[in-house]
Amino acid sequence: MNEKKSPLIWLISGEASGDIYGAQLANNIRKENPSAILEGMGGAKMKEAGVNILVDSTELGVIGFVEVLGMLFQFVRIMKLLVTEAARKKPDVVILIDYPGFNIRFAKRLKKLGIKVLWYISPQVWLWRKSNIPKLAHYCRKLICIFPFEVDIYDGSGLDVEFVGHPLLDEVEKRTDPAIERDKNLFLLLPGSRRSETSRLLIPMLESAEILHKKHPELQFVISTPREKIRTDIYNDLAEYRKTHPSFNLPLTVECGKTAFYLQKCCAGLAASGTVTVECALAGLPLVVAYKLNPVSFFIARHFIIRKLFRNSFTMPNIIMNKMIFEEFLQFQVTKEALAEAAERILPAGEKRLQVEKGMEEMKKALSSGKETAGMNAAKIALGIAYEK
Repeated sequence: MNEKKSPLIWLISGEASGDIYGAQLANNIRKENPSAILEGMGGAKMKEAGVNILVDSTELGVIGFVEVLGMLFQFVRIMKLLVTEAARKKPDVVILIDYPGFNIRFAKRLKKLGIKVLWYISPQVWLWRKSNIPKLAHYCRKLICIFPFEVDIYDGSGLDVEFVGHPLLDEVEKRTDPAIERDKNLFLLLPGSRRSETSRLLIPMLESAEILHKKHPELQFVISTPREKIRTDIYNDLAEYRKTHPSFNLPLTVECGKTAFYLQKCCAGLAASGTVTVECALAGLPLVVAYKLNPVSFFIARHFIIRKLFRNSFTMPNIIMNKMIFEEFLQFQVTKEALAEAAERILPAGEKRLQVEKGMEEMKKALSSGKETAGMNAAKIALGIAYEK
């Protein structure tokens, strides 16, 4: 292997979870080769990890057809900038982290430029758009999976695929504090990391929390947000809600940047569907999961996606284990009564508590590669490709 002393490696992430994984990967690449030059698209965590941020992706994580259309010109501008820079700098490898809507189009352009592409964290082709599999096989030098069942999905495609374990295993283990004890009277609300999520999920979560509090007056509630903008949005929504509901008197605090602590401290939670559900399961926090799309987006998705849910679920822990670990509610199912009843079942004395705890432990074992950490496995693969002539 002719190792380049200072390979230029790009990392491209468009969402909060990808920013976490990109930062972890960047740190591991630097451990293996401190002289590696890292650039790309990402957020605060990738920047902290020493990645030179060409495009800030902090607010690019949108879901739904309507929401994407609203940012179309911004995506076009970003694509043009990155393609121009890639053609000028010729990175030794570009690591695309999930974010398929943007990254598949970028991969196509990189292929034309003769630049090697490594895809880290498979797009959810098993959930929708299986037609993307041949594209990935054509554009990518290699694809790294973080779920064990994904390797079989690509069987016969000709794509080089490898399961490395799930990077959240490393993250959750690293920040776990054995001194933190669960508080049986503290309940966590996670209404999302995007404005499109919090605007639709916060109110039903608050209403279900009120029902729980009437039955269990000892319960205290906390909303945890990933960044200040989301916390500000929550504060504004709460102010509006209090105007129309003057009797609202829930014992509630809103925190920012402390989600890892509350995953260990709280007894149970309500959460928006997404990567956080895997994070909660790994941390041992029982959840009820909810999701609501823009009505137009849901109408479209109902015909193309929802009726063909992979393993009959939209919640990742359930998909990973092919059985229900967390109860889940979608669109019209998201009512205050349904969420409150499901939450009641996972409280410390709830009828489903032990079943959920067992399922979370099983998932944790399934996501381990049995080798090194996922981040280090991926870093070694990335550097190996960068060194190739």
